[in-house]
Amino acid sequence: MVHSVISGHGAYLPSKVVTNKDLEASVETSDEWIVERTGIKQRHIAASNEFSSDLAFHAAKDALSNAKLSADDIDLIVVATTTPDNTFPSTATRVQHLLGMTKGAAFDVQAVCAGFIYALATADKFIRCGDAKHVLVIGAETLSRIVDWKDRGTCILFGDGAGALVLSASQDTSRGILSTHLHSDGSTREILFVNGGAGTEAGFSGKIHMQGKDVFKHAVAKLSDTTLESLNKNKLSVADVDWVVPHQANIRIMEAMAKRLDLPMEKVVTTVAHHANTSAASIPLALHTAASAGKLKKGQLVSLQAIGGGLAWGSCLARW
Repeated sequence: MVHSVISGHGAYLPSKVVTNKDLEASVETSDEWIVERTGIKQRHIAASNEFSSDLAFHAAKDALSNAKLSADDIDLIVVATTTPDNTFPSTATRVQHLLGMTKGAAFDVQAVCAGFIYALATADKFIRCGDAKHVLVIGAETLSRIVDWKDRGTCILFGDGAGALVLSASQDTSRGILSTHLHSDGSTREILFVNGGAGTEAGFSGKIHMQGKDVFKHAVAKLSDTTLESLNKNKLSVADVDWVVPHQANIRIMEAMAKRLDLPMEKVVTTVAHHANTSAASIPLALHTAASAGKLKKGQLVSLQAIGGGLAWGSCLARW
């Protein structure tokens, strides 16, 4: 049976870095306070002429190179983003054009911080049903443009970046995506949302509003539950997991999730210290970082999970 394998990975981070010390000059906060509560030490910020499509394009090129494929091999691009260049057309079609891809299709998926899991699940279904052989799955964000830089409760949390995976059709049963699981609950909208806005290329948008304690509580429970859901679906246990790659929102959430699952933190990939919360880009950025460091070995069991505004959440279980 044809299924999806991860055949390539890539990433891109803007060159500008803003440290916690830099933020001390503009809001009432401190490096010690931010690190203690979030684990974040710095974040990357896009230049004024860099948009989500630009970040996505660079990450996509990196992933294609890693997969030893060209844009001509790609049948579909799915971009997960909360910060599109424009209200329309989709950021994915801009990436398609920048890559010089003239066939297939491209579209965006919006599930905020859970967006990459949603995009991955979508791409996996296209491959499983035989409609695509190679799919670029990208998470790209310029969250710095929807952050209120005077709100110390949110501005410390977010950064910009992009990560990408190439999914390819394969009959190699020793690796690949085992299952994906998606959920949402619209009744919780008010605890994490943006108050209006438009595509970030226009230079104006709404701002992020968050009830941090409520988000924390939901995140720990839902990330743990959907991880167990994916393991139970495949008749596996927490002990079988080699690596967990969660959405990089806050080190405390990741630690609490690991404790709830009785999972050692040594098995949890964390990049939040250097990337901050990059929403839909955080999981592919973390995967790329771990893979590039040689941590992920062929056949290892990898659990991905994320939660974001909506609330929307989900998980993916895969053999690397």
